[in-house]
Amino acid sequence: MKKGIIPAITGLVAGVLASTVFFAQTEVGPRPVANTSSTVKSNAEKVYVPFGEKDEYYLFASGGHSGQLFVYGVPSMRHIRTVPIFSQDSATGYGWSEESKKLMGNYTWGDFHHPAFSETKGEYDGKYMFATDVANSRAAVMDLKTFTVKDIIEVPNTSGPHCAAFVTDNSEYIFLPTRFSVPLGSAYASLDEYSQKYYGVMSAVQFDEQKQKLGVSWQVALPPWSYDLSDAGKGPSHGWGVITTYNTEEATTTMEINASQADRDFIVLFNWQELEKMVAEGNYEEVNGEKIVFPDKNKGGIYLVPVAKSPHGVDVTPDGTRFIASGKLAPSMTVFSFEKAFKAIENKDFSGEKYGMPVLNYDSVMEREVNPENALGPLHTQFDDKGMAYTTMFISSEIVKWDPNTGETLDRVPVQYSPGHSVAAEGDSASPDGKYIIALNKIAKDSYLSVGPSHPESMQLIDLTGPKMEIIQSAPVNPEPHYAQMIKADKIKTITVYDKDPSNPDAVYSQDQTRIERNGKKVDVYGIAMRSRFIFDAKSERPDVIEVNEGDEVTIHLTNIDFDQDITHGFAINKYDLNFEVQPGQTETIKFKADKAGTYPLYCTNFCSALHQEMNGYLLVKPKK
Repeated sequence: MKKGIIPAITGLVAGVLASTVFFAQTEVGPRPVANTSSTVKSNAEKVYVPFGEKDEYYLFASGGHSGQLFVYGVPSMRHIRTVPIFSQDSATGYGWSEESKKLMGNYTWGDFHHPAFSETKGEYDGKYMFATDVANSRAAVMDLKTFTVKDIIEVPNTSGPHCAAFVTDNSEYIFLPTRFSVPLGSAYASLDEYSQKYYGVMSAVQFDEQKQKLGVSWQVALPPWSYDLSDAGKGPSHGWGVITTYNTEEATTTMEINASQADRDFIVLFNWQELEKMVAEGNYEEVNGEKIVFPDKNKGGIYLVPVAKSPHGVDVTPDGTRFIASGKLAPSMTVFSFEKAFKAIENKDFSGEKYGMPVLNYDSVMEREVNPENALGPLHTQFDDKGMAYTTMFISSEIVKWDPNTGETLDRVPVQYSPGHSVAAEGDSASPDGKYIIALNKIAKDSYLSVGPSHPESMQLIDLTGPKMEIIQSAPVNPEPHYAQMIKADKIKTITVYDKDPSNPDAVYSQDQTRIERNGKKVDVYGIAMRSRFIFDAKSERPDVIEVNEGDEVTIHLTNIDFDQDITHGFAINKYDLNFEVQPGQTETIKFKADKAGTYPLYCTNFCSALHQEMNGYLLVKPKK
């Protein structure tokens, strides 16, 4: 051996050792592959959608405490639209127009969790999206033809439907379990009486598609626990639903400690067809105008399955044969069998009873416990077209792919950071697509340009089509994407303009129909918006002027008669704090009191034509004598 080779090798080994000691990565799990110029180009090509072409999927992400819905295209991850659901929106006038004010009631905001598409045979049908408001115990429905909210209801006897509008496989029901237990009707009761007087009510809500109205059909007074996530059966498990619980200790303070004492919590396994029949036969009590089933008095249809402590997600497999739950404080996923559960119920294979609900023997229902090495904090599971499971790991910041049939870990990919939920392409339907999964990360601390102490949340698009999962795009998102669903774009059939509605007494579709009607101190304006002018009274010398007296109650009905897609008009009155928009063919109404005498310009707020600036007029308010 040549004399100079040994010192060179020794130096190389020493260098490797030093780099290992001083610069070793201590994080659990594989590291992301470094982006070379070739991989960057490849990933860029995968997500590139040329101008004029459309994305393959819509991603609908709930906005949490913003009360809004965020709509993205996939794979481009382009933000397409923010849709107000439970919060006011000055861009559209949502919360200011009379219809939207009525929808919102007396609330100005909501905590929007868990969007859920309407389904037919376990498949997204692209017709409606349902939503829940944790803050104010409400449910909403959005029409996907127009991306507008059609109805919002307050749900009595409940407090905080966090686990969302989970929709049955033919949209028979939207079930709303509740996060917080309260006395029925939120009546006052001492916390010392928590176990006796508090309930975690689950509501069975139905949607009348013809009337486009939501309504509570019946409710179940579950024990005073917290109810987290839920899912509906499909195929062989049609007619059943599952809900995770925590705080089965029934703690009333310092929950982080006191709700983490027991070894296990429960999954509520219920047969909604049996409960529906029970209600039809009159086996319920009426409380605050609602039909409520009490499991300790009306036996049947509801069972408990022991589960790892503090579970979050519970997810039914695409074939409807199993449900998978994850315990946040027990780093494992448990695969349960519907068939085994049905057998246990038939054989009365119970280990006890709580609040009138039989507890199924864990070993009789469980297929396997899955504990991927070093994976911590399992929260939520989605599926691909081959039935493989993908579970977010909040603490170890990764998504793990595994086989529900064997429990074998197949792949894993680190994300940045702390994914709460994930959403795969139609990943909780009866036939997932298997192309993409998106990590909805709660923390993105060093991923994007700084905007101060609060950082944007992060969504990461992961390609599932190759031999290994690969992150191909990251995108910031407004706070707070709590949950999402991803639907094929061609399933959603939007309209381009609103049809004329001759039955609408507030609509006018021609200039000669415009008018201002005065009845004492009430003034009704029936006007039109068109490129590039307002007409409130075609017979007037100045048809774009509204003249009223101080103190008048003014109602403006405005119809956009530009039956041409994307020609939206806005309407605002200077210094009167009013603004709304009117889509092509649509009629909107706004009411206000003319309590400020003076001269106030009114104008179109939505750029609509080359002469948009000229689209204005005046509100003249004569002072009182």
